[in-house]
Amino acid sequence: MPEDPKPEKNAPARRTPGKGAGGRQATPAGTGLGGSGARGATGAKGGKGGKGGRTRPQQAAVATSKPWGLIAAAVAVVVFAGAVIGYAVYAVNEKNADRITSADQIPGVEAFDYAAGQQHVTSNVSYEQNPPVGGPHDPYWADCTGTVYDIDIRHENAVHSLEHGAVWITYDPDALGADDVQQLTDLVSDSGSYLMISPFAGLATTSDLATPISLQSWNHRLAVDSVDDPRIQQYIDFFRQGTDADGTSLYPEIGASCVNPDFAANPLPADASSEPIGNSDAPTTDPAAAGTDSTEPAATTTN
Repeated sequence: MPEDPKPEKNAPARRTPGKGAGGRQATPAGTGLGGSGARGATGAKGGKGGKGGRTRPQQAAVATSKPWGLIAAAVAVVVFAGAVIGYAVYAVNEKNADRITSADQIPGVEAFDYAAGQQHVTSNVSYEQNPPVGGPHDPYWADCTGTVYDIDIRHENAVHSLEHGAVWITYDPDALGADDVQQLTDLVSDSGSYLMISPFAGLATTSDLATPISLQSWNHRLAVDSVDDPRIQQYIDFFRQGTDADGTSLYPEIGASCVNPDFAANPLPADASSEPIGNSDAPTTDPAAAGTDSTEPAATTTN
């Protein structure tokens, strides 16, 4: 067998890996003899037992303030919206409390019973009620689009407008002052369709109502003494294209027009004969209406 090689003379002694001089275990980087490793961990000068290390000062907690301004504004908006809604509900309830739902809720209204389908005639009609509220009438209706007439218009044309659902206000020009007349005409012109107004000669003296102001609709009328009477507005609100509490129409021709600009521009006076003027919606029959007493019903009046 070959002999083990002899160590060479003067050859340096081998060190064990990981050992320092004298065979001691190498100290990890940043750790000094007898130290605690604080030097390597902090990068600062480490002393015995980790002395000399610095700590980060603790920061004081800062409280975040609440946006009281925004909160107050939001609360104010909610309170305001609640007030608006509350007032709207109150106003609607108040309006409904005063709402007329039947003719007998308006004191003094006279009711008649003219049937639908009355004749269209070209002869002048002797009406039992003056102003009239129904019966035979002219085939051409009077314009009733918030129309203000300055003459006593032909009654036969006015009755045709009532058949379409209009309210016709009449006044005695000899019994009302200019300011009162202006108040009534302003009411009509501001209130729009299915409403008209005209003077009516002798309303306060020779008519069967004997009143300075009256309101007519199909089968109904009301006499008042003052332009400030609240029943005027009540009558307009209820009888203009009116329906009863059960939904029954208070006039015959539902959906019929009130527009006749030719008549508005050139109205026929009360004592005029019939003329074709503007719009007509039905054929004409010629029988004179003087003998129509049997079709003139008696009035009933609400108190």
